[in-house]
Amino acid sequence: MLDFIIYNKELIKLFYGLIIGLICAIIVIKTDRLFRLSFHKGIQYFRNAFFFYGIAFIIRYIFGAVFSYNLINPDYSYLVMPIFAFFLIMAGFFLLYSLIWKKIEPQKTDYTSSLLNQYILIFYIMSIIFVVLDFIWHRYYFLFFSQIVIFLLASAISFNNYFKNNGRKMFPKFYFIAMLMSLAAWILNALAGLYFSWHPLSLMGIYILNIIIFLLFLFGVIKVINMR
Repeated sequence: MLDFIIYNKELIKLFYGLIIGLICAIIVIKTDRLFRLSFHKGIQYFRNAFFFYGIAFIIRYIFGAVFSYNLINPDYSYLVMPIFAFFLIMAGFFLLYSLIWKKIEPQKTDYTSSLLNQYILIFYIMSIIFVVLDFIWHRYYFLFFSQIVIFLLASAISFNNYFKNNGRKMFPKFYFIAMLMSLAAWILNALAGLYFSWHPLSLMGIYILNIIIFLLFLFGVIKVINMR
């Protein structure tokens, strides 16, 4: 099994990126339709999160495979990880912001874009700073730390929202479970990257866990839509 994973690691990464990218595309399409029916800003920011996740995984695992097979100039391959990290960090911020936007934005907020406005700008600045620092140090401390903190907060908020709303459809149980599993995945990512040098078996476990998490988010979105 280990030899198979090592020998086919780039092909596995390619299929992994395609699966996550496809799941993200479906989530974005379905949540966009839901937003156009409800005009709920939380849904809009949730949609943005998976739009950024989709871009991140396509860049990292599909473009990364292209560079690995030397299909285009490999001199630019060093750009893949910083760009991947930027979109990944921003996706986490959007997911967290989808839970807290009511506490930050005025009730009647007039902005032209949910992707770039005065409330989201700080997240872009923070993401760029984290990526630049990680790039300079050739480590991913800020990527891992930021995502662990984000999903720790998101798990706590989701837990509170679920019980405060008695599990009503806008805060279903799946959301809290998905956030908690995401937190666990990022902790495992940090351990695998910083202490186990990305052992192939640990990577496969993380890939499988991430696919389950994204499928859980997709299941939850479909469930919420069917409740309406």
